Amino acid sequence: MNIDVLEFIKSCIKRRRIYWTYHVNMRLKERFISRETILSSVDTYEIIEEYAKDKYLPSYLICAKYKDQIIHIQIATDLEHDNITIVTAYKPTLDKWEKDLKTRRAL
Repeated sequence: MNIDVLEFIKSCIKRRRIYWTYHVNMRLKERFISRETILSSVDTYEIIEEYAKDKYLPSYLICAKYKDQIIHIQIATDLEHDNITIVTAYKPTLDKWEKDLKTRRAL
């Protein structure tokens, strides 16, 4: 099956075919990121890393822009069941990311 993963993710967001992990719910609260930020920034999503062999489902690191902030969202995709899982979200920092906030710094 040849599918545009980014379009699949955006479609699931728009249709609210989303599971939120306990982990992301805890992280959103402590990082002052709202669910609305994740949902409202859908049109700016860009895949910056792929984890095809992730533990349960293939997942992707998404860079998104909401108002004046950049956030990263890790999203697992379940094509078979037509949904996604938001795994975590955070605001990238320059100690780990290059100025574009899309390129991971070399260790």
